[in-house]
Amino acid sequence: MKKNIGIVIPTFNEENNIIRLIKKIKSKFKNSLIVIVDDSYHKKTLYLIKKKKLRVNYIYRGKKLGRGSAVLVGLKKLLKNKKIKIFVEMDADFSHNPAELPRNINYFYKNSLDLLIGSRYLKKSKIINWSLSRRIFSLLANYLARSLLKIPISDFTNGYRIYSKKSVKKIIKNCGKIDGGFIVLSEILVELYINNLKIREIE
Repeated sequence: MKKNIGIVIPTFNEENNIIRLIKKIKSKFKNSLIVIVDDSYHKKTLYLIKKKKLRVNYIYRGKKLGRGSAVLVGLKKLLKNKKIKIFVEMDADFSHNPAELPRNINYFYKNSLDLLIGSRYLKKSKIINWSLSRRIFSLLANYLARSLLKIPISDFTNGYRIYSKKSVKKIIKNCGKIDGGFIVLSEILVELYINNLKIREIE
C-alpha cells in the first residue's frame, strides 16, 4: 500500500509496549507514517526508539496534558504531509489490536467513510487488557454520552479510529477548545455528526 496512512499514538509511560506496537504496525503497513506524542515525565520511549533505529516522528511534551490534546497535536503534524489520505489514532497498550488495521482500513476505503470507530459495544466486539473498574467507567461514560448527545453510536469513548482528511481538517479547526482529555473524543463525534460526515462503527 502506498505511503498514505498516518497513525497517531498518544503515550504515557508505555515504554514496555511501544517498540512491539511500532513493529506490529510496520509489519502491516511498511511505509506508514507514525507520530508518537509522549506525555511521560521521562524520555525512556525516545531512548528505545533511537536504540532500535525505528523511523517514527516523536513529539515529547514532558507532562500529562491529556490524551485528546495529544491526538490533536499528532493529527496536526500528519496533516502537514500532503501524501497522507487516511489518519488513524490508537492507544499504545494493545487494547487496540494492530492486527485489525488492514481490515478496518479496507472497510473505511470501501464505504468512503469520514470516521470509522472500532466499537467495544457491538455484538461481536471484544475488550482486551482492561480492569473491571475501567470497564465499568467506560460503560457509564458511554451511557451518559448517548443520553446527552443523541448520536446513533454505541462507543463514544474508544480512541481506535480512522479519519478522512476532510474530517481531520474540521477536527483541527474546531475541536479541543473544551478540554484536552478524553472529552475530545465525544467532541470530535459531535463536530463530524453535525456537519453530516459519514460515520460508522466496526466490531
